[in-house]
Amino acid sequence: MAAPPPPLRIAPSLLAADFAHMADELARAEAAGADWHHVDVMDGHFVPNLTLGPPVIRCLRQVTRLPLDVHLMIEEPWKWADRYAESGADLLTFHLEAAGPRLAETLEAFRATGRKVGVAVDPPTPVEPLRPFLDRVDLLLVMSVHAGFGGQSFMPEVLDKTRALRAWGFDGDLQMDGGITDATAAACTEAGANVLVSGTYLYRADDLPHALASLRTAAAEGRRVGEGAR
Repeated sequence: MAAPPPPLRIAPSLLAADFAHMADELARAEAAGADWHHVDVMDGHFVPNLTLGPPVIRCLRQVTRLPLDVHLMIEEPWKWADRYAESGADLLTFHLEAAGPRLAETLEAFRATGRKVGVAVDPPTPVEPLRPFLDRVDLLLVMSVHAGFGGQSFMPEVLDKTRALRAWGFDGDLQMDGGITDATAAACTEAGANVLVSGTYLYRADDLPHALASLRTAAAEGRRVGEGAR
């Protein structure tokens, strides 16, 4: 009997939240029905922008019980695995582009922390290098915009990567991040994604609970269509 598909999850991205009121923003997303909090870490080197780091994640950990899904857009990620794990992250995702030829070493460094481990790929990056490592990751993140900036438009051409990863037998969490709205969610889940990261669409909505509910409804419909086609 085939394993049941992983649950649908909505992870509001704090990158679009009001940084002056982070605890309130976490609570607002939770009240709306968020499953995870997506935390974008940018170092100003791997990507041009600079955001938060371990001290802020440690503070976030103190004000939420939801999983902290930490997306590391940083250089030399293998050097930082322990530091971010100790800050309170539940899931740590680093970029394939940042690991480069040290992918196996980087995976082992993150797995050794005891946290769930994810690997992200930017839109131009093929997913074939990940194929030998699918049994060593908990999550794969297919970026549907270029890493480093919020508010970009969804890139549908990356959906083929999502389909390929599922076709290769990956049955863990498959996440998409970038331009995710109620108009793009169904295409993502139809292609096999089960975790949707959404920042601007959710945190800047006039009615966050309604926006999140609409996103979840669209995601569920896309999954229904995708499962019917497989």
